Amino acid sequence: MTKHIFVTGGVTSSLGKGLTASSLGRLLKQRGLRVTMQKLDPYLNVDPGTMNPFEHGEVFVTYDGGETDLDLGHYERFIDIDLSRSSNATTGAIYQSILSMERRGDYLGKTVQVIPHVTDEIKRRIRALSTEDIDVVITEVGGTVGDIEILPFLEAIRQFRKDVGRDNVCYVHVTLVPYLGPSGEQKTKPTQHSVTELRGRGIQPDVIVCRSDRSLSLGVKRKISHLCDVPPEAVVSAIDAETLYEIPLVMHEEGLDTYVCDILRIDRNQHPIDLTKWEALVHRIKHLDTSVRVGVIGKYISLPDAYLSVVESLRHAGYHFGARVDVDWIQAELVPDLLAKSPARMSELDGIVIPGGFGERGIEGKIAAAGWSRTTNVPCLGLCLGLQVMTIEYARNVAGLEGANSGEIDPASPHRVIDLMDEQRNIVDMGGTMRLGLYPARLEPGTQVAKAYDESVVYERHRHRYEVNPRYRRRLEEAGLVFSGSSPDGRLAEFIELPDHPFWVGTQGHPEFLSRPDRPHPLFRELVGAALEREEGRNPHLIDLAALDSADVDHSRQR
Repeated sequence: MTKHIFVTGGVTSSLGKGLTASSLGRLLKQRGLRVTMQKLDPYLNVDPGTMNPFEHGEVFVTYDGGETDLDLGHYERFIDIDLSRSSNATTGAIYQSILSMERRGDYLGKTVQVIPHVTDEIKRRIRALSTEDIDVVITEVGGTVGDIEILPFLEAIRQFRKDVGRDNVCYVHVTLVPYLGPSGEQKTKPTQHSVTELRGRGIQPDVIVCRSDRSLSLGVKRKISHLCDVPPEAVVSAIDAETLYEIPLVMHEEGLDTYVCDILRIDRNQHPIDLTKWEALVHRIKHLDTSVRVGVIGKYISLPDAYLSVVESLRHAGYHFGARVDVDWIQAELVPDLLAKSPARMSELDGIVIPGGFGERGIEGKIAAAGWSRTTNVPCLGLCLGLQVMTIEYARNVAGLEGANSGEIDPASPHRVIDLMDEQRNIVDMGGTMRLGLYPARLEPGTQVAKAYDESVVYERHRHRYEVNPRYRRRLEEAGLVFSGSSPDGRLAEFIELPDHPFWVGTQGHPEFLSRPDRPHPLFRELVGAALEREEGRNPHLIDLAALDSADVDHSRQR
């Protein structure tokens, strides 16, 4: 029978529930268990797709087109499986489903209530992941214990242990143990209050993961054990790690996975852990011997979580080359002024990424950045909107299409080189015109993109509604722009590049969602490789990665 782990949090948000859950997932996977993950979010939005990134950070897109919480990106990067839209459920989506059933008469005229109807729907979504090919489902409950909107979720997971049996459920509670400098003490009171609140909802945690800036002393662990009614070995000290990917090793040293296996009656002798490759990855990350500076040209740079997967993908590519990628956050709106008044700031960059986004703000700055990188031979990778602004820049300044723009930005443009497809124009729903999820692309042999992937057909996740206007494709090609990948029917542009540039590549997809710490995405790998060549004047593919670790780690250039 499938085992279930529920991860809750208390005291404050941003304690690291998602990373704790992801790390535990990785540890269990290294024991040979088949793991999947899920996030339950208490907000009333149906999904984060229409939320401003300043509100919620990055929208992570699953292969089947789900617009989900950014924690799913952590899940996928750590446990290295493709999750689906079923791995994210919000209060809004749950209520939408319940109200649809009520309108259809599914409840046979009964009064619809939080208990049992809302809690039953939550439990149904948890059970949906309990398939025959899954050993463990890890479910993170968003928000913190004590939030009013979290109560139905806590009640649902409380009932769940009764439904499936005590030995099939483990509750992990993440809390805070602050250190007060004046008294020189670690304080357990926030943890005590958080656990008391959770127990007041009928849930006794099996494991308490204590976030702190220093290791918990044995005395502090015993105190938490005594006051929160868990064994001392169930109190896990989760201190800040040097890198995200070291967290599983820290958790394993604290015995988290070992204790969870015991709670769930998983035979550890049948499932011994092998962390050799993960330890080799962390060793490599800690011994980066060079650095490269890459600018991210965005409009949400005051909230880096808005570009979380982009930054992680850059780091993954750096790990491949034994290089630290220093991200330089550049506000898109300021790029024209920087180029005019402070060109030295831009000239310090070894490469740039122009990430995706929606709306008019910052567009001209992104177009200027694309033009600057094209004319100065600075490596550039455009993602989704990034491809579109690169196309606009090329149309204006090389193909002679004066006033070229996107129909999203300037519907009156004489040359809408980026526009909606005809069949999209009469759809009003915010998600109705979107191309969401995994789509194939056929690559042109001999192009930079085809060489990077080493494949003729590739699949990338998409999240956009505007496309390169096929009416302008021939004009742009005659001006020298190479369409290095297209949809299988040849109608939609998926990749562009310049053949005589070190790396000037745009993709209509979001490759950042497919990068992994031990297997960087080919486009990010090639961008960082080109940036290193610019910075160091050498071929980065000659770096002897094997010297950085002794383990048999796959350093293949393929995904």
